[in-house]
Parts: sequence; structure tokens; C-alpha cells
Amino acid sequence: MAITFTTRVPEGPIRGGVVVVQEAFGVTDHIAEVCGRFASAGWIAVAPHLFHRAGDPVVSYDDMGTAMDLIGALKAEEIDQDVDAAFDELAGYGYGPSGCAIVGFCMGGTVAFETAVRRPLGAAATFYGGGIREGRFGYPPLLDGATALRTPWHGFFGDLDTGIPVDDVDSLNAAVTDAQVDTRIARYPDAEHGFHCNDRPAVYNERAAYDAWSRTLDWFDLHVDPAGEQGRAPRG
Repeated sequence: MAITFTTRVPEGPIRGGVVVVQEAFGVTDHIAEVCGRFASAGWIAVAPHLFHRAGDPVVSYDDMGTAMDLIGALKAEEIDQDVDAAFDELAGYGYGPSGCAIVGFCMGGTVAFETAVRRPLGAAATFYGGGIREGRFGYPPLLDGATALRTPWHGFFGDLDTGIPVDDVDSLNAAVTDAQVDTRIARYPDAEHGFHCNDRPAVYNERAAYDAWSRTLDWFDLHVDPAGEQGRAPRG
């Protein structure tokens, strides 16, 4: 089955391109809304549908069993193909690697980090991505790739996240300081896993979400160069 993308394009001036990597529940309305928010901020946003090989389902937030089955079937090499296809979409708009960023949420946060190790891009951001000490999807642990980051990377984590211990985040924070690119981690003492998702009232944290979103936009503005490398030859 061919991959599907959710794409949002700014109506005004464009700052660059961003690949938005989904949570464990698929490309939900929330992920589509995130793409829209990026477009409103001047970014062409492309979200690859990583569950397309399973029929491209969107899973209810209270159906963790199905979500875990779907993410358990994902393979690193297939994820990489899908992410690269999303960057090819952005290249069609005239934005090369230095003019693009990647951001991921939950499992997508892990993918964003691993992509930042695999590819030199303008910038990357991870929202509560796991796999710090034990790799996921066939990727190595994030700690193993920390010093090999090729893209400036910013991580966002909640101290109340029961799946990502604070000690692991602190270890990652120490490890990425030896990377050859700019890195930063923000921790939120009162935030849980999924704190950015306003469609999940049980875990949404407005203050942390606003701060992390603002920092992400600032990070992308600081590091992404839309005129670099391939330049800005518009599509069509």
C-alpha cells in the first residue's frame, strides 16, 4: 500500500519545511491540527502515515492494546523509508535538508531523534520520545546515538511520564552535550506523557504544551536555513 501524507501549506511566506511524525495512535485529528499550526506559523508541514502498511488506521486514545499492536509491527527500515519519502515531498516544494526540520510526538519523538542521527537537517525536536536505554523498532537506544547526532536537536520531557524515567532523561541530557551539533532538553516537573495533546484532557498540560511549542518554533527559526543547499525552487 502506497504511503499517504497529511500536508498543510502556508498561505503566506514560507519559512521552510517540517516533517511531523505521529503518535502511537496514527495520524489523528491532533496531528493534523499540529500540521495546521505549523502552516499558520509559515512552515510546509508533511505528516507521513506510518501505519499505511496496516491499512492506515486511526486508533482511539483509550485503545492502547490496538496501538501497541500497530507500533509493535513497525520496523526501523520501513519507518526510515516513510520519513525519507516525506522529505522528498518537501524537496518537491524546493526545500533541501538544511531548509527542513523534523518533529515527533511519543513514538514519533523517537523517530525524530533517530532521523537526526541518520540525516543532517536544519533542526529536530522530540516530544516525550522513548527508547532512551532500550531501542525501539530496531533502532539502537537513544543514548547510543547521542554523540552521533547530525542535526541540532531539542528534546521535551515531562517528569511525571511513567514510561520515561527522569534519570533516563538526565542521562540523555548529559550524553548529547558531547554531540557535534547544538542540543537542548527541557523538562516539565508537572507534565505527563502526551502533555502536548490537547485532545487528551487527562494528560494535557497547557503551560508545558505552550512552552514546548514556542521553544520548538524558536529552535527551528534558529537553525533552519530555507535558502541553503538546494535553495528554494518552488514546485510547479
